[in-house]
Amino acid sequence: MSADIGTDDQPQHWHDHLAGAVGSRLNWLRAGVLGANDGIVSTAGVVMGVAGATDDHGAILVAGIAALTAGALSMGAGEYVSVSTQRDSERSILAMEAVELERMPETEQRELARMYREKGLSADTAARVAAELTAHDALAAHADVEFGIDPDELTNPWHAAGASMLAFTLGALLPLLVVAFVPDSLRLVLTVAVVAVALAVAGAVSARLGYSPRLPAVVRNVSGGLLAMGVTYLIGVLAGTQLG
Repeated sequence: MSADIGTDDQPQHWHDHLAGAVGSRLNWLRAGVLGANDGIVSTAGVVMGVAGATDDHGAILVAGIAALTAGALSMGAGEYVSVSTQRDSERSILAMEAVELERMPETEQRELARMYREKGLSADTAARVAAELTAHDALAAHADVEFGIDPDELTNPWHAAGASMLAFTLGALLPLLVVAFVPDSLRLVLTVAVVAVALAVAGAVSARLGYSPRLPAVVRNVSGGLLAMGVTYLIGVLAGTQLG
């Protein structure tokens, strides 16, 4: 990562290409990684659980397809509802702040100056900054400092829902394809191997896109996924024994 950062002699910022889109990028990343991980783990868990209870290839495949379909729709709907609620809250906050700015502009400007003083600016500098920002765009200035909201970059529920649904589907296809095309004798071993590799890749990609260390992300993804698969398989074995 240090190679992306310049020096005073050769200035270069690692974030130049983001162009202020960090919040949007992280929102997409969160939805995509969550969807992919959930698709891989939940579908593999269902397949492993059913495989632990029965050798019926058709039943295992149907269970996997059902898990993929229900999971993708659930992830998309859940993300849409969650992000829509967040966007509604942001809009409500902006609307109330706009009313305050209309009714008591001088008080709001003094409040803005006070917040900049609390950030470390001198009283005179804070007053000038508050006055200039108020003249330029008072609502944007207050939204940023008080609530960390950019009025021009509100969260988009459709983007989050689509990213989550697509990522879940792609993740879920991996264990499902193994079940569909791999011989019964190799199904469990290859499912575990494919899922472990897929989770490692997902962890590495998420770390790369989020500018975080890769190893912890990979370890978290792989260990959590394998643990979930192991537990569901044992439950399937116990359920199959009892029902059989």
